[in-house]
Amino acid sequence: MKIINTKDTNFKTEFDGILARAKSDIKGVSTIVMNIIDEIVLDGNTALKRHIEKFDKWEVKSDEDLMINPADMKKAYDNIDEKLRDALHIAYNRIKTYHEKQIPKSWLDFEANGTILGQKVSAVDRAGLYIPGGKAAYPSSLLMNAIPAIVAGVKEIVVCTPTPNNEINELLLAACHLCGITKAYKVGGASAIAAMAYGTQTIPKVDVITGPGNIFVATAKKLVFGEVNIDMIAGPSEIGILADETAKPHYLAIDLLSQAEHDEMASSIMITTCDEVAFLTSKEVEKYLKTLSRETIARKSIEDRGAIIVASSMEEAIALMNEIAPEHLEVMTKNAFELLPYIKHAGAIFLGENTPEPIGDYLAGPNHTLPTGSTAKFYSPLNVENFMKKSSIINFSKNAINELGEACALLADTEGLTAHAKAVRVRLENNNK
Repeated sequence: MKIINTKDTNFKTEFDGILARAKSDIKGVSTIVMNIIDEIVLDGNTALKRHIEKFDKWEVKSDEDLMINPADMKKAYDNIDEKLRDALHIAYNRIKTYHEKQIPKSWLDFEANGTILGQKVSAVDRAGLYIPGGKAAYPSSLLMNAIPAIVAGVKEIVVCTPTPNNEINELLLAACHLCGITKAYKVGGASAIAAMAYGTQTIPKVDVITGPGNIFVATAKKLVFGEVNIDMIAGPSEIGILADETAKPHYLAIDLLSQAEHDEMASSIMITTCDEVAFLTSKEVEKYLKTLSRETIARKSIEDRGAIIVASSMEEAIALMNEIAPEHLEVMTKNAFELLPYIKHAGAIFLGENTPEPIGDYLAGPNHTLPTGSTAKFYSPLNVENFMKKSSIINFSKNAINELGEACALLADTEGLTAHAKAVRVRLENNNK
């Protein structure tokens, strides 16, 4: 694994390459995705069937073929290994408990002059969840997207997932049953995003779309934003690790590979203050690579988008990691909590050597749908509020409008909005009769 030092003369060039890790060619695929969206808007299910036959390689004979039968979900749930079913329930309960703590509250505030101001929080009516398929199936992503929607109070949840060769992961079906999903469809890629954004004869239009996907899915979400809300535009998975001389190299190595095995485009970046830890971790990465079921994918990721940086101090290491703003950040230092106040930008922060990133992927409780590509500087993890919206509440008494009305009308006058000003002043005139 490549090791670079902040003292190297070419370090800035190398680091700029790391910061550019998520520069994907959205512009290059926008035309393709826009054409897919246009076809869905124009032809609905007919276009969906064409796209499935082209990309997922199976023939859709009827509209019903697009649907996943809830009975199949229950059958899968009943048939999975008991220990695996128990693991699903542990994950479900922990994720639900965590997200229940996020529920925002409606509130009212009463002023002395009789003004009542407040905020009403409501769930969206219908949420669309995109669950990836293809190289791997992710039942955990179903839990992470469905549970916050359920906690938010969304009444109707729509799931779309690709099914190459008309095959669907049994554990994903079981997770759908556990979450009470009744509307799920065998549709993937940009076609699924368009179908949920605009609706077809079979798939209902939703209010918000969440869930990760490839560049075509990310581009489609960007293009339909405004027609619906979205959670974020996520890129390939990534991990950052801060490590000092106390960190165990074999822990560091396998944790770096836990993201590399996702995708050839995934990024695994470690910053350490110790040359020996850097060297030994690189050796351990090579040792572990040979044991992985997805060695080819992980090796390309590590070779193309992995790096170990040796920093001169932990302060420098943290500053660099804040600039990277990774999706996942592990802090593998002697006193991990002492560094927490200085970490500004990360999707999820894993503190201590017994908190590997996969714990967060599956059942710690916090959401694993996280901002990537430095967008943790302004995006948050998927949460309950992604499935809710807020309405302002305003109520002025006679005393309140008498007290504040003329100032309001004056501001309207300065903007040339005479009807605005008059709407206030007619009430002042009436109140002063």
